[in-house]
Amino acid sequence: MMSPEMTVDDLIDLLSACDRSAPVRQAMNPFFPMAHRLEQVLQSVDETGRTVVYLAEGRDEHTQLGHLPTEVAVELTWQDPVDAPPRRPRRRAGGN
Repeated sequence: MMSPEMTVDDLIDLLSACDRSAPVRQAMNPFFPMAHRLEQVLQSVDETGRTVVYLAEGRDEHTQLGHLPTEVAVELTWQDPVDAPPRRPRRRAGGN
């Protein structure tokens, strides 16, 4: 039976396809999508005795980087694609 949770092995497989020099960010909160820097990887044991790995953000004021790029929020299905409103002709002096 496959676990509903991503494992460290799954994460390594996914990361192996990425640029090894790229910074790692964490996407948080689908209702107000923000990007955060990761600072620590911690291994612990949960209440059932199972080993769990946590990816943690930092504690300084520069850890939260701002809004998640729209294309990332759309790809995560946290946000619907939004098209810019159509441009209207500019008004001219004199009411035309």
